[in-house]
Amino acid sequence: MPRIELTTDVQAVPEAVFDACLDVDVHTRSMGPSAERVVGGVMTGRLKAGDAVTWEARHFGLPWRMTVRITEHRRPHGFTDEQTEGPFRRWRHEHSFTPNSADSSATVMRDVIDFTAPMGPLGRLVAVLVLRPYLQRLIARRNAYLAASLAEPSLPAGREVGT
Repeated sequence: MPRIELTTDVQAVPEAVFDACLDVDVHTRSMGPSAERVVGGVMTGRLKAGDAVTWEARHFGLPWRMTVRITEHRRPHGFTDEQTEGPFRRWRHEHSFTPNSADSSATVMRDVIDFTAPMGPLGRLVAVLVLRPYLQRLIARRNAYLAASLAEPSLPAGREVGT
């Protein structure tokens, strides 16, 4: 099963990072390049334990739809979302937030994503060669947006990092 692990330093306290990561509106803005939008479940605001949201986006030029549920919620330490319907045979994304030991006003945000693609051996090959690198870049870009928006609260809604 492919695994993605990312660590991002964020100049904000864990509570703020935790809340921003569960905010549907922040997530939508952070995923602008893939035109991700909410089409079901919790449509706006902050997700909580048990909540589900259905996202629709374009990846590889194709429409994708995925429903995830918040299966673990431990504010401000972390939460987990898992696919209930969508393109993957399995998707589990653990988010954790730890105070930065060198800077009490900063957070170390860690993402661990385990996923399995459909289609047996062909799916495993596509997951390793195509999906894992693509998803790692996608999540890294989202995390950069999140870190920048928390470091600069005046960052306009919908503005892409680096523009």
